[in-house]
Amino acid sequence: MKRIITLNVNEKEYEVAVAPNRTLAQVLREDLNLLGTKIGCDMGDCGACTVILDDRPVNSCLVLAVQANERKITTIEGVADGPHLHPVQQAFVEHGAIQCGFCSPGMILSAKSLLEKNSKPTEYEIREALSGNLCRCTGYQKIVEAVKAASQTMKK
Repeated sequence: MKRIITLNVNEKEYEVAVAPNRTLAQVLREDLNLLGTKIGCDMGDCGACTVILDDRPVNSCLVLAVQANERKITTIEGVADGPHLHPVQQAFVEHGAIQCGFCSPGMILSAKSLLEKNSKPTEYEIREALSGNLCRCTGYQKIVEAVKAASQTMKK
């Protein structure tokens, strides 16, 4: 039986009827048409589905939509400020941290979450924060460099 839930996604409220077994990733993509949240492995291994749930990065393929009822969700679509890229997004572009782009939304959200908690992370802390996000294209070095650069431009 479906249940009506309220999702606060990117500071906008949505009422959605969901079956109890649907994941947050499925609802974001299929019901709300927020396609920046990727579904890679559907098992929580790759991080492509990373969103920020109540100020914490999570694999949305492992979160049931009903668990997100009345909670704050940020997807990649909610990161930029209108036409202005978020500093993490801008740094990814400037440092060549985006290759195919499939992992980029999850990487950016994980990095954003880290920098909001720790404005001057070490390389180890950056790598640790991104450890749940897999990338097959970049080798991670440019991603780490982008996060370091973003940390220099973000306001605490």
